[in-house]
Amino acid sequence: MTGNNKFFSILQNVGRSFMLPIALLPIAGLLLGIGASFTNPQMLSSMGLLSTMGEGTFWYSVFTLMSQVGNIIFANLPIIFALGVAIGMAVNEHAVAALSALIAFFVMHQTVSVLLSLNNIIDSLPLGTVSDVCGIKSLNMGVFGGIIVGLGVAYLHNKFYKIKLPDVISFFGGVRFVPIISSVVYMLVGILMYFIWPSVQNMMLWFSELVLKSQYIGTFIYGVIERSLIPFGLHHVFYMPFWQTAMGGTMQIDGATVSGAQNIFFAQLASPNTTKFSVEAARFFTGKFPFMIFGLPGAALAMYQTAKSNKKKAVGGLLLSAALTAMLTGITEPIEFTFLFVAPVLYAIHCVFAGLSFMLMHILNIAVGMTFSGGIIDLILFGVIQGNSKTNWLMILPVGLCYFVVYYLLFKFLIKKMNLMTPGREEDEIESKLFTRKDYDAAKNSNLSAVLVEGLGGVDNISDIGCCATRLRLTVKDSSKINQNILKSANASGVLVSGQGVQIIYGPKVTVIKSELEEYVDSLKFK
Repeated sequence: MTGNNKFFSILQNVGRSFMLPIALLPIAGLLLGIGASFTNPQMLSSMGLLSTMGEGTFWYSVFTLMSQVGNIIFANLPIIFALGVAIGMAVNEHAVAALSALIAFFVMHQTVSVLLSLNNIIDSLPLGTVSDVCGIKSLNMGVFGGIIVGLGVAYLHNKFYKIKLPDVISFFGGVRFVPIISSVVYMLVGILMYFIWPSVQNMMLWFSELVLKSQYIGTFIYGVIERSLIPFGLHHVFYMPFWQTAMGGTMQIDGATVSGAQNIFFAQLASPNTTKFSVEAARFFTGKFPFMIFGLPGAALAMYQTAKSNKKKAVGGLLLSAALTAMLTGITEPIEFTFLFVAPVLYAIHCVFAGLSFMLMHILNIAVGMTFSGGIIDLILFGVIQGNSKTNWLMILPVGLCYFVVYYLLFKFLIKKMNLMTPGREEDEIESKLFTRKDYDAAKNSNLSAVLVEGLGGVDNISDIGCCATRLRLTVKDSSKINQNILKSANASGVLVSGQGVQIIYGPKVTVIKSELEEYVDSLKFK
């Protein structure tokens, strides 16, 4: 395997491991969004609900509880990422990996705290560089600190969870050795972080200032890169630092220093003093709404109308479900992968328009937050309910309508002009299609897992099985044994192979497919 392919495989696994903690964000944001909104006295007053839902009422207590439950998740994302990444990267004995990551996280931050205290420099450090981490005064490493712990512990876990020690100390071998070695290693990592993290913080702040000073051009480039990484499943690795660390900006909110674009938005959401959400923070996510809610459905309509007449009925249901998924939830891969592989020129244009969308939202001073992706649900929660004066969300509608028209006309013209093989225009029997419930039931009856195992080169060729929001993410031992035609015939929207990393796109129901594949593989191994 070449160096590039090996690097891709590593990043694929890292991106996949992010999905477990990221999956928490929608429910946390939902609770915080609803709770903070309906305990905000200005909003209640404007809606005439202050007397029935204001402080001291039953409903105020309910919404306060919702707000605080959501807030505690965002406040502890570093440790959640430490646990989630360790679990996601561990090849086996995931519970041990999680416990080891928890211990390593505390050890690292406590080591930093002790060194800060011994040298009596906490008060002399720049504002925002020190924070309270689960009751420990430590350097503010944010989510990066959690990721450092998760990745390192996963490596130690995979290397040592089967270790055999001499008989006299054999009790400490195997999985018991993992938290021990993790504690020792992360005490050393804590010492290292004490010396190097301030420089890392300065570098991050410099890069953040560079992006911020680039203004609209920087926002455009960010949007293009974020969308361009979707096919490789590496977009989480790219945008997460902007959302969760100082790369996305730093702001003082109610006396506390908050770093990361998403953290800034939700801190403002929870603050009763917020009159306008930060556009500089929201520039890293608001741009998703126009092309997810409007643009891609326009592309779906264009693909439907250019499909062959005898295939329109079958393709129509597939494209409709994909378009609705993008509109409601902001999960766009089911629709994007219908044209990515068969018409990459359309995807390249889509990436450019995504960048323009981010830039337009920035230019128009629109600041609508999101938990996971830019669908109607997030638009209502973090735009409509918050009010136009805080978010300027109404401007998304005319931009979005323009996006619908442009995507529809441009896709329709290019599909016909270049004779692109989008869904319903294929000559082959195996068509690029989305994975619907009907497809799932049919595939289940024909043992989809068996087909996947065959396409992956047999059960002995599979070394790791995982998934993100929309795709299976697997690692194989020998990529030459993979049969992509078999994999594509298993109701997949697309297949991507790079080195030992394999991604098979199925859409939001992929978690069910992954669980059944794991059970099937285990049944074969233990026969």
